[in-house]
Amino acid sequence: MEQRRLNSIILKCKDGDTEAFRLLVSEYQNMGFSLALKLLCSESDAEDAVQEAFVSVWQNINRYSESKGKFTTWLYKIVYRVCLDRLKHKKITSPLPIDQTVFLTYVSAPDPEQQLMNNQWVAIVKVLVSELSSKQQIVFTLSVLENMETKEIEKITGLSADNIKSDLYVARQKIKKQLTRLGYDK
Repeated sequence: MEQRRLNSIILKCKDGDTEAFRLLVSEYQNMGFSLALKLLCSESDAEDAVQEAFVSVWQNINRYSESKGKFTTWLYKIVYRVCLDRLKHKKITSPLPIDQTVFLTYVSAPDPEQQLMNNQWVAIVKVLVSELSSKQQIVFTLSVLENMETKEIEKITGLSADNIKSDLYVARQKIKKQLTRLGYDK
């Protein structure tokens, strides 16, 4: 969305304009859902988290200021916090054998660039992050899957650059181990 239009919509939201807020949600809910799905590995949990995040956006829209950073970074931070809270209260589960089968099918597919369905993506992510701590999972997701720079991850998570780099290194090593264990060592 063009920055000038976004600023106008945010100003309207700050004035209580619910129609402007609907536009904001419509524009950014897929971005929030993408992150939440990668972190929570469940469509229904991701939908709930995004809904909770947008409630928080509406309740705190007056706290947002363009001078403090991009709106998308602010939104990612809110989605991140909601997901982190859910991850802390979620039982840690190992990937199911079916998840590993979906992963192996995907990596051996002749056309790996095909669009993945959400349930396939979830299975792959479960396999890759099954041995990561929630902090490592979030850093890995933001850095590798969402392609964010360290500075933006710092703003979202509140972690230092050194902590982010350390968590990312450990996450990559654990994922490499998972890939090797599953026979994907190309």
